[in-house]
Amino acid sequence: MTADASPPARPTLEDVAAVAGVSRATVSRVINGAPTVDPALRTIVEEAIATTHYVPNRAARALVTRRTDSIALVVSEQERRTVAEPFVGRMFSDPYFGRVVGGLLDVLRPAGVQMVLMLADDAASRDQLLSYLRQGHVDGIVLISSHAGDPLPRLVHETRLPAVLAGRPGQPSPLTYVEADQTAGARLAAGHLAGLGRRRIGTVAGPQDMPAGQERLAGFRAAMATYGIEDVAVAEGDFTHTGGAAAMRRLLAEHPDLDGVFIASDLMALGALPVLLRAGRQVPDDVAVVGFDDSSAALTCDPALTTVRQPVEEMSAEMARLLLKQIASPSGPLPSMIFTPTLVVRESA
Repeated sequence: MTADASPPARPTLEDVAAVAGVSRATVSRVINGAPTVDPALRTIVEEAIATTHYVPNRAARALVTRRTDSIALVVSEQERRTVAEPFVGRMFSDPYFGRVVGGLLDVLRPAGVQMVLMLADDAASRDQLLSYLRQGHVDGIVLISSHAGDPLPRLVHETRLPAVLAGRPGQPSPLTYVEADQTAGARLAAGHLAGLGRRRIGTVAGPQDMPAGQERLAGFRAAMATYGIEDVAVAEGDFTHTGGAAAMRRLLAEHPDLDGVFIASDLMALGALPVLLRAGRQVPDDVAVVGFDDSSAALTCDPALTTVRQPVEEMSAEMARLLLKQIASPSGPLPSMIFTPTLVVRESA
């Protein structure tokens, strides 16, 4: 019977230095990204790292660089609910969230930066989140906070960590944000419906305690007024599949002769279209429907949804770039970015 062999010792900085023929300090400077290292010397050290299979000790490196190479994606939600769906389930069922994550990872992964997902949907989870952030576990924050009364943007700013907001904040904030022009998108929807000759117009609006919901409704109403349609029927939804269905039922009950509808998110449209069908209203012959987002839900709709595209993946990639710039040079927030939406015409209008 033989004893188990001991695992080989992990390579050290000294091992890399010996193979490269340089000092331990030079190896350390290369690993920590010091810009003063001669490029030829850097190549020699990197080859020695590959030869020895050296893996840097992230904890030790963090003591030197004061970086964790991690950022937090924080999703904040109000304690009040408009639908009887758990917060986590609702978040992961929304195509928007997956698109945000994909756009962020496209930039973060090549930069060697990890992403930690953190949720804050009540006072207790918010306190836990802030404690975690203040302890220095991450270098920066991307914050998804959509409700006007959310205190988290202010509290995140007070941590003094680099941070970028996904979407315009509901209250004035010094944080950098990345947003699509919601009002311009709503104007595109209005112009398309008016151009089709639709005159009995309604909208399933987004929540009116969220900037996106407010701006899409205000922009749509203002644009329809320029086409001579002052009276737009409104039913408020909550940006969910079930909320869209409920809002469409209310809209039809009060205005059964609608011939055009702007639905302020594709996910709500996915719930609303079957309601129109069950009411005997054919899309687009009887009712033209335009959505908003150009998410995967737009293609799941039957018929395929004409919708306003906000380039979420590109916006999220820009959020990641802005955050990495702030982390590298923490001189304060960078200018916010506003993207231009476009109209994608399919079968529903």
